[in-house]
Amino acid sequence: MLMTPLHWAVSGLLVLFHYLWSPLLGTDSGWTWTLAIVCLTVVVRILTIPLFVKQIKSSRNMQLVQPKMRELQKKYAHDRERLGQETMKLYREEGVNPMASCLPLLLQMPIFFALFQVLNGAARAVNPDDAVGSWLQGNSVLVTSLRESTIFGARISDTFLGSPLWEVKVITVVLILLMTATMFFTQLQLMRKNMPKEALEGPFAQQQKIMLYLFPVVFAVGGVNFPVGVLIYWLTSNIWTAGQQFYIIRRNPAPGTEAYTQWEERQRNKGHDPNKMAAEQVRKARHDKGLPDEPAAATTAGGVQRQVVQRQQPRRQTRSQRGGKGGTGPRA
Repeated sequence: MLMTPLHWAVSGLLVLFHYLWSPLLGTDSGWTWTLAIVCLTVVVRILTIPLFVKQIKSSRNMQLVQPKMRELQKKYAHDRERLGQETMKLYREEGVNPMASCLPLLLQMPIFFALFQVLNGAARAVNPDDAVGSWLQGNSVLVTSLRESTIFGARISDTFLGSPLWEVKVITVVLILLMTATMFFTQLQLMRKNMPKEALEGPFAQQQKIMLYLFPVVFAVGGVNFPVGVLIYWLTSNIWTAGQQFYIIRRNPAPGTEAYTQWEERQRNKGHDPNKMAAEQVRKARHDKGLPDEPAAATTAGGVQRQVVQRQQPRRQTRSQRGGKGGTGPRA
């Protein structure tokens, strides 16, 4: 019952985009259903753009605060309660949410399973009423079309283990390899280009490296049970993620990273001052978090920022004040 609304939404979007692409490619074409799945993926990813941006920033901030985390661990090594309190305080001050990096993936998983069940239901439906999703149930034409449509000789609803055809084996293996490669590239891009070197050390960085290799392996092993249509969905989602992440890193890189150096060079080539632009970004970020502005900073020739300290000039004294301190006082 919990999945019923998702089945309704997924089947409805599939039927809608199938209807839109049918005049161009044909009602029973596998490419019509493939493009319908791609369009479904794009809609889902557009809806999760705010969460994805939050995920990128949270992952970056988690890496950037690791040096401060190591200092806290050394300082409160024998007081775990105080360490936990100071860690949560640091997270609040830096605007870090450890769970934010998982939100887009967690929100996509129900949609992923809903699509799996819709395609699997169409493949196994003995009659139209057995299909999954209100927009497919009772419509024998659409159920048969979805079940029998093929690309390169492989049905959209077939799996690697569920079909003896070599066409299905080849297509699913290619899609699984592309799916895992794009997932690996996306994580590697985030760690290599948008993380400073000092943030790539410590326990959290080691966990990130383990996940870099573990997640693609998990999806590669599980991919043999996914229908071709689900593999198309996941591959499209990974390609979207890689492009979206490239755009965000290019426009808003983390200081001290390779991407930031490239961003500075691009701004200088355009005649802009990257230090002023970076200071404005920091000011805006602190304002969004409700934090006060930092003291003004000046940039030295070496590109290092230093605090600008304005010395207060002594106030001039009047003649009467000077007279009270040994000077000539007012005449009687």
